[in-house]
Amino acid sequence: MNRLLMLVERIVMELRQLRYFLVVADELHFGRAAERLHLTQPPLTVAIRRLEKELGVQLFDRTTRKVTLTAAGEAFKGRIRGAVTELDEAAGDVASVAAGLSGRLRVGFVSSASYTTIPEAIGAFRKRRPRVELVLSPLTSGEQIEQLLDGELDLGLVRDPGDVPGLTMELVAAEDLVAVLPEAHPLATRTEIRPQDLKGEPMILFPYRLMPGFVARVLGLFDQVGTPPRVVQQAIHQETVLGLVAAGLGLSILPSSVRRFQMPGLMTRPITGHPQTALYTVRGGSPSPAAYEFLACLRGPDRG
Repeated sequence: MNRLLMLVERIVMELRQLRYFLVVADELHFGRAAERLHLTQPPLTVAIRRLEKELGVQLFDRTTRKVTLTAAGEAFKGRIRGAVTELDEAAGDVASVAAGLSGRLRVGFVSSASYTTIPEAIGAFRKRRPRVELVLSPLTSGEQIEQLLDGELDLGLVRDPGDVPGLTMELVAAEDLVAVLPEAHPLATRTEIRPQDLKGEPMILFPYRLMPGFVARVLGLFDQVGTPPRVVQQAIHQETVLGLVAAGLGLSILPSSVRRFQMPGLMTRPITGHPQTALYTVRGGSPSPAAYEFLACLRGPDRG
């Protein structure tokens, strides 16, 4: 990003020389041109001479009485006026992107973040950076890690990630795990579910490959039971898991924020010991200013 800013500065300096030329070409008087440019005359004269040296041609005929354009100067004036306007706009656009004021930000997120952390952060970010195009992709933790490593995402919101070389993790929020049951299930009458209560029960879980950290947390509960869970179905998205539980296919274990997702036929119950899961942001080594702003929207107590 520093190299990009240096390039922008170089372009701006060269554009300044061209703008100086156009003002002198319009005024045909160095004094009046300097006045318009809010300069003294000597630095303007030096800038024009430097431009002529770089181009290898004389742009102005100067006498003590008047200044006129040479044939080369006339041709140069005709060619660059539109180009300078376009380059001014391009330099402004690039500087805006480099400063995080425009451009595109690609953010991935697990489904459980879509009705907890993400909505408030999006609202705050759109207020702060209205010209940045926010591209949001609902993805599993595993998919996000792959896309971050491939440079296809700028930021991710994942569940219980392990350390990944080249990526930086930051805790956003921790919450309890809860048992999710059909409302007619006998365990739904309990105020709290013990891990041993789930022994032999049909379970619906995420595929380990796509949500490795989260699934490892759930499997860890069954270490206390002494037998692995009886997995009857795997599903990728949390909403799908909820639908399958409501249909009576099995039970599941999900983050407690699932309670915000209203679905008939479901009950949630706390788990003894209050095991937890955590949501993290994940980013590469050189996040853009826009990415830092989105991170601030995720962290800040005041997202408005």
